[in-house]
Amino acid sequence: QVQLEESGGGLVQAGDSLRLSCVASGRTFSSYTLAWFRQAPGKEREFVAAIARRGGSTSYADSVRGRFTCSRDNAKNTMYLQMNSLKPEDSAIYYCAGGVRYNGTPVYQHQYDYWGQGTQVTVSS
Repeated sequence: QVQLEESGGGLVQAGDSLRLSCVASGRTFSSYTLAWFRQAPGKEREFVAAIARRGGSTSYADSVRGRFTCSRDNAKNTMYLQMNSLKPEDSAIYYCAGGVRYNGTPVYQHQYDYWGQGTQVTVSS
């Protein structure tokens, strides 16, 4: 089992950048596929980005592709989400998720077993 904790959220202006971090407990971090999801008020939680176990491949939602970069450092048990050119519609609670049942870069919530508590990102116009 792994515990996940996000950090790095905050209030920024449109066009600014933020980097989120997700730190995991446990010794088997590299065995987990990892992802970022987000949920805005009144909306369903949606996929943002995913990264494979060794970081060799990533997937992104169309809405963030080209602006967000997902990476991981298995030696530090940490996953990152670099968010550039932020827009007001990026405002949401961002969650990191981990799973072991699927290879590659799963994009559906049910494919992940472990979730962090979330970190708030607010982008003002």
